[in-house]
Amino acid sequence: MPPPKKVLITGASGYIASQILSVFKKRYQTILLDITNQSRTGKILKDVVPIDLLDSDRSKYAQYFEGVSTVLHLGYKPRRGDPLDHFFCEKANIEMAYNVFRTAYETGVNRVVMASSNHAADWYEHSLIHAQKMEIVEPYQLPLSDNFYGWSKASYEHMGFLFACGGLGVHGSSDGHVHTKGSYTGRKMGVVMVRIGAPRDLNIAEYRDDLVTYKRDLGAYISPRDLTQLFMKAIETTDIDNEHGIPWQIVYGISNNTRAFWSLANAREVLNYDPKDDSEIKFAEDIHKFFVMDPNSMATGKLGPI
Repeated sequence: MPPPKKVLITGASGYIASQILSVFKKRYQTILLDITNQSRTGKILKDVVPIDLLDSDRSKYAQYFEGVSTVLHLGYKPRRGDPLDHFFCEKANIEMAYNVFRTAYETGVNRVVMASSNHAADWYEHSLIHAQKMEIVEPYQLPLSDNFYGWSKASYEHMGFLFACGGLGVHGSSDGHVHTKGSYTGRKMGVVMVRIGAPRDLNIAEYRDDLVTYKRDLGAYISPRDLTQLFMKAIETTDIDNEHGIPWQIVYGISNNTRAFWSLANAREVLNYDPKDDSEIKFAEDIHKFFVMDPNSMATGKLGPI
């Protein structure tokens, strides 16, 4: 039996990590990093190493990347203040993603799996899906967002492509690393971007005045066990090449939801992702009570009122 993969997890004290770590610690040899080793509940996590991945001196944390098979990047600096000022926090998050990608690349890491977000392409949802001008959003449509959070996630995705396509780190070429035949000869580091949906229990009491948003979140829901499975598949799938031979995938992170409006096609085909949960079943009692029994809900249709 092969030894467990050595997996470095950033943002290891955070909310997403809390949903997967119990399984990951049993399955892999884990290295856990975060800006703090204190959880959201105030508990001190003794196995988490406090590290600032925004530090441009990558030598301070490169040691943790050495010998690692996969980096799972969940680290994130929260945004604050006016939406127009979110640029500054999100710019920092892009810099953190760069530090992770580059350190992984230079230390020989095989793959980076990174938490992206549905917001990378949420303009389609906000402007077309809910207006019933589009039925489903595909993962390889041009990522268009209407906020700086989504913009930063789309930037992560494009940056990941740079490290995956083989165009970086090539020396002796006067034309910017592209050979005359159009071939790229640099190292291709595998990259999987997971556009996470709604990774939380959907408490109907929080949606009583906004059942349309509740229906939206039913489509976006992902359970802890499906989230764990998806990250595991992203780490363990041997061949993640896209149609052009680039080891780069963007997949949506949702469960097998009846009301889904994001495509899981490549997550199923490439990663063999097989989600086990469906929000329509998990939250069936609330759905029946508020969408069927309440004549004033006005919540017909898959997402919102028709």
